[in-house]
Amino acid sequence: MPGTWTPLVNQPSFNASTMLLLTDGTVMCQNSDASDWHRLTPDASGNYVNGTWSALASGLNSPLYYASAVLEDGRVFTAGGEYDAGVAVDLLAAQIYDPTTDAWTKIATPAGWTNIGDAPSCVLPDGRVLLGSIMNNQTAIYDPAAGTWSAGGNKLNASSTEETWTLLPDQSVLTLDCNGHPNAEKFNESSNSWVTAGASVTDLVEAASIEIGPALLLPDGRVFAVGSTNQTALYTPPPIASMPGTWVAGPTQANIGGSAIGSKDAPGCLMPNGKVLFVGGPVDGVRGSYLTPSYFFEFDPTTNTIVQVVSPPTSGGPPYVGRMLLLPSGQVLFSIGSNNVQVYTPDGGPLPAWAPAITSCPAYLQIGKSYTLQGRQLNGLSQAVSYGDDAQMATNYPMVRIYVTATGQVFYCRTQGHSTMGVATGTTIQSTNFSVPPGVPNGSAQLFVVANGIASANWPVTIGLKVVKEFKVEIKEIKEIKHEKLEKVEIKEFKEIKLEKLEKAEIKEHKEFKGEKVEVKDFKEIEKLHIKEFKELEKGIVENKLKDAENEQILTNTETTNLMQLMAEHIDKMQTTLDQHSAFITQPERPTVGEIPPSERDPRKPRPPKAP
Repeated sequence: MPGTWTPLVNQPSFNASTMLLLTDGTVMCQNSDASDWHRLTPDASGNYVNGTWSALASGLNSPLYYASAVLEDGRVFTAGGEYDAGVAVDLLAAQIYDPTTDAWTKIATPAGWTNIGDAPSCVLPDGRVLLGSIMNNQTAIYDPAAGTWSAGGNKLNASSTEETWTLLPDQSVLTLDCNGHPNAEKFNESSNSWVTAGASVTDLVEAASIEIGPALLLPDGRVFAVGSTNQTALYTPPPIASMPGTWVAGPTQANIGGSAIGSKDAPGCLMPNGKVLFVGGPVDGVRGSYLTPSYFFEFDPTTNTIVQVVSPPTSGGPPYVGRMLLLPSGQVLFSIGSNNVQVYTPDGGPLPAWAPAITSCPAYLQIGKSYTLQGRQLNGLSQAVSYGDDAQMATNYPMVRIYVTATGQVFYCRTQGHSTMGVATGTTIQSTNFSVPPGVPNGSAQLFVVANGIASANWPVTIGLKVVKEFKVEIKEIKEIKHEKLEKVEIKEFKEIKLEKLEKAEIKEHKEFKGEKVEVKDFKEIEKLHIKEFKELEKGIVENKLKDAENEQILTNTETTNLMQLMAEHIDKMQTTLDQHSAFITQPERPTVGEIPPSERDPRKPRPPKAP
């Protein structure tokens, strides 16, 4: 059965347009054709319908219809714009937004390019961004780590204008040529070149406008492409990336009210249940016709059928104004450039095989600390969200969610440093880094990794706590660092000037180093002093604290930190005192064990051999 629509409880005060899912679980949303950006934060239980809005830093331009992507490090990339603050211009501009500093930074544009406009883009598996030219067959690749552009391979057709790009599991990027339809081609990352991908058996491009609809990678590995005509097609990738692959016709969209229905610049989304939600509207083959209203459909790959579903109350406009974003909750956020945002909740759920799986993650987590999580299918099976050249809002990167058992609260941990930005990575082990945010209560919790709205099985964790047994092991290790071990490991100079070796050396009892007298008894007193201090550290601090911990069964994060800090301070005191006494002997004057200092040597006598 179809899903249901729900409006946001707290609607935006601006005209919500392009949306991007940040890696901390919040949604970044632009005010349509303006420079201001805003953030949607889910409520304490992780509910986006009840979420609240807050302002973000304004961008450097006011683009409409542009390239956009969330990067491997969690930053946001945007480039171009068909309009800027309502003025029609193919904008030559690019910038990066950093969520950790809430700041935009201007970056260079591809060398020799005179515009970017509404260019298509795609984040490659290695984290770089592929950008297409709307003026010629050039492409460019941006490296976020280096902050530099390089030339991409030239396309086989005249330009990338109006195209929809789809990332495949073999790390290639598929597109149907709008300029040169019904041909298709693919970009191979490894060879930095474009190769033919055959031709669609049905033409999905409206000839007059050369517009097309969304194209989404399905869980079964095929691509479902929707045309601006009333046709659809399915592409099966080849076993070798450089081969063309095959195309077959998909189901035809039904006529509504006597009009053919097509997706002429329209959004689509692969939902967790494996079906594709997409938007269509009346099409007449006329270039400037963007007809109303918008209709909503679900494509079911298992039955190869398209079914019309109920439309939201915001469906009165043409399809091209719509934007979709897949949330970590598995719901679809839908905006139309207005202050009314709707949420679609699909029926059913994913197959178990589609879910990401955690293979390694720390069991004990501290607030403000960063950790590495490893697992399979962390990026999901698809980019999940598609539109075309005017907006790219892919969500193929891991999210980390913590559910607090005692309170029912949900927290998203900011992720970054993903080992890949690929899709459908199979059984290979991938990783991401995550940071535990402030406010997570101490205690037991369940951790999940989420990819394209599909959550892994829970991974039990403890926030801010350590059981006594584990802490006892740490204390035991500290206890084993006796005075003689401190000499051996940390105080090599003091070890070399032991009492027995000083007695063997031909050093007079009262020898002056830097104007001070160092006697054998000084070292005895130092040794006794530090043994006493260390024993007091063990008995008076560690053991008493351990008894308190045993009574409580657990140590809080604050207690653990204070205890370790106290022990560190005592050890630092010991080190400082030893350093002060050792400083009596300057480096140039310090004798080797068994050696007479240069100032005391009789030049007529041979130099004694060094002690072994």
